[in-house]
Amino acid sequence: MGLGIVLQGEKQVVIGDQILTYCAGQTMLTTIDVPVVSHTHNAKNHKPFLGLMLLLDLSMISKVVTQMEQLNIKEKVQPSFAVQPIDYVLIEAVQRLVTLLDEPILLSQLSPIIQQEIMIRLLAGVNGVYLRQLIRVGSVSERVAKVVNWLKQNFVETIRLDELADRFYMSSATLRQHFREVTGMSPLQYQKHLRLQQARHLLFNQNLEVGHTADLVGYESVSQFSREYARLFGATPLKDKQAAQLS
Repeated sequence: MGLGIVLQGEKQVVIGDQILTYCAGQTMLTTIDVPVVSHTHNAKNHKPFLGLMLLLDLSMISKVVTQMEQLNIKEKVQPSFAVQPIDYVLIEAVQRLVTLLDEPILLSQLSPIIQQEIMIRLLAGVNGVYLRQLIRVGSVSERVAKVVNWLKQNFVETIRLDELADRFYMSSATLRQHFREVTGMSPLQYQKHLRLQQARHLLFNQNLEVGHTADLVGYESVSQFSREYARLFGATPLKDKQAAQLS
């Protein structure tokens, strides 16, 4: 969960079947961990892509919400990601937080204050509705977040949609609908993306063989793994691994 801020250049993010682009002067909020594939655009040696990701703490958001009055929580289901114009007052607070890295003596005292200011501004601004839905007990976003957390811990297992729905006291149709509304993909598609993202991490960082990697992330068929990997990342696991080693 975090707020991506583009200061220079352009970034394209693929979430399920959706392609989102945000550029200098825009931010992208993600309230639930969603597997993504991202690419930078219009980056040159003399003008590189510049951006930062501000990680958000759910417990801090919950604490700030309880301290704020007159927050109107809408019932409409909100997606877990949104591209918005930069709020320059918010960015000024982020800049002050980053500047504190050069002032270690003041960091421990001022950092919590500025972080709270950032949370308040996020909650009071256009992104507030997305964050408030997430911490509202019983909301669709909060229920989907629980499913997401379970999938992240069990993505290697063989999962049936009806069994997953029963685990979280929903019908299969309700789970499928709400999960797609919030994450942009179905629960099983989400699981597949988690597997493939983890596989790529293993291939790049642990130098494993393709077949062993497929087995570790839950695939019984190496050919199916290779097809789905190429569909998501644009190259087979072996070619993707070789390209990474050469770069």
